[in-house]
Amino acid sequence: MRPTAGKARLRRRHVALMLSFLLVVVAPVAASGWYLWARAVDQYASYLGFSVRSETGAGTSELLGGLTSLVGMTSNSSTDTDILYKFIQSHDLVERVDERLDLRRIWSKAPGDPIFGYTGNESLEDLLSEWERKVRIYYDDGMIDLRVLAFDPQDARAITQAIFDESTRMINELNDIAREDALRYARDDLAEALARLKAARQDMMAFRNRHQLVDPSADVQGQVGVVTSLQQQLAEALVQLGLLRANAQPGDPRIEQAELRIGIIRDQIDEERQKFGSETATGEALSEVVGQFESLTVDREFAERSYTAALATYDTARAEASRQSRYLAAYVKPTLAQESKYPERGKLLLIMSGFLLILWIIGVLIFYSLRDRR
Repeated sequence: MRPTAGKARLRRRHVALMLSFLLVVVAPVAASGWYLWARAVDQYASYLGFSVRSETGAGTSELLGGLTSLVGMTSNSSTDTDILYKFIQSHDLVERVDERLDLRRIWSKAPGDPIFGYTGNESLEDLLSEWERKVRIYYDDGMIDLRVLAFDPQDARAITQAIFDESTRMINELNDIAREDALRYARDDLAEALARLKAARQDMMAFRNRHQLVDPSADVQGQVGVVTSLQQQLAEALVQLGLLRANAQPGDPRIEQAELRIGIIRDQIDEERQKFGSETATGEALSEVVGQFESLTVDREFAERSYTAALATYDTARAEASRQSRYLAAYVKPTLAQESKYPERGKLLLIMSGFLLILWIIGVLIFYSLRDRR
């Protein structure tokens, strides 16, 4: 017959476990509950939601044949939203809002609540740490949502409105920079094209003044016309001479006159042809002068076309800059809280209780593990 088990007795380790449970779990939870419900000051939340929108008017590029492709003024709303997301967490924004509202005064309205109230000094770094606690940012798919906490609902909405106003200001600055960049590039191209055109025209003017010729090509074409006319006359005279020799008697004076006329025409053709290689007033051959003039003409025509294209691009850039705009579209405007929702006392107490209980259980398991190894 097996002996019956004795009654369980309360050992010292059991008392130690209960005391540790009271000290590690029950006492902190009770103290936290007392603080949350007795000392923690109610906080009010203001919400804001917005996204960056970009609109560019159409019509100008269609009228000018798509020259806006040269300007490159397309906007990237996603990039602008990324910039705003970083800007809302920056020292710059905190400093701007603080200058506008005095954040230290707003977040110090709970003197009996050292945990949730502002206890930092006058440094911007302490204020930024409090900003990270009081301002929560949620970024999803190009949309930014904000939750701002304060001890007064009017203060919470004022902070939210200030964030929205400063974000709008930042977007306007980005918009102005984009416009100025697009116009500056087009303006620089136009100035460069205009300088090239002026230089080409000045070179053409200097060439004409140096050679005392308006258009050497026209002079050459005139001489070519003279030679062509003389060649036609020579051909007619040769035909007439052939007819006279076939029909007239030997010694006919008309034959001698025809031969004389043919000789004069040939001498005149040779003289006109020699003019093509003759020197101008500057000592250069006419053919070289014509080559220089044609080169200058090509440079001037290219400069004129470049200037026309640059002018059209600049007009297009200016028109598109006046049409393009970025702005903040608020789908949730700064809200005014009607009742306090923070701090979330029940949620905080539950989280703390679970954390302390897990910590206590881990400590107990470590204690028994070390005890069993002895």
